Amino acid sequence: MPLTLYYHPLSSFCHKVLVALYEHGIEFERRIIDLSNEADRAELQALWPLCKFPVIRDHARERNVAESSVIIEYLDRFAGQHLLVPTDGDSALEVRLWDRFFDLHVQVPMQQIVADRLYATHGDLTKERTALTTAYGMLERQLAGRTWVASEDFSMADCAAAPALFYASTLVPFPESCGGLSSYFERLTNRPSFQRVLDEARPYFALYPFAEAIPQRFR
Repeated sequence: MPLTLYYHPLSSFCHKVLVALYEHGIEFERRIIDLSNEADRAELQALWPLCKFPVIRDHARERNVAESSVIIEYLDRFAGQHLLVPTDGDSALEVRLWDRFFDLHVQVPMQQIVADRLYATHGDLTKERTALTTAYGMLERQLAGRTWVASEDFSMADCAAAPALFYASTLVPFPESCGGLSSYFERLTNRPSFQRVLDEARPYFALYPFAEAIPQRFR
């Protein structure tokens, strides 16, 4: 295989890249990394010293590509006509904006809440929960009259949205006032690429600190 993905099937940022790989139908080799295993950590650290996944190794070009958004833009080079980052400059900026939005303003507070339970730090998470509620309201406005969040076609922003909203909604449910967001989430979870990601993650859901909050239909 020309590409190897170093990842974990429970990681939301890895899910984002997996959605892109499946959207493009790109073949790749899988290398699951267990960060609690010294050998696995050393293997990942040799590719990316920050020791964070996902990382893709392009064997043909002898190149390591890290950071989920950069990986997805890199994968567009292997794609056909449907690019996940549009070639039009204004459209591309919109996609990158909402991609960053999900990574920074949904994933980050979500991961802080998860880490608090995982490490039993019992912190005050009001700020993080409020951030998610604010993000939901912004998304409700952005999604008015739209099928996808940033462009007419499914894009990198939607790749970011799927896992971010999946996990965030187990911590702070979507308000009843966010019907457009709820409908968008249904479109994401019905997307074959993300359904495949969830199918592969299902055996690991028991490791998620809020596993009991995952809706039964996804278990």
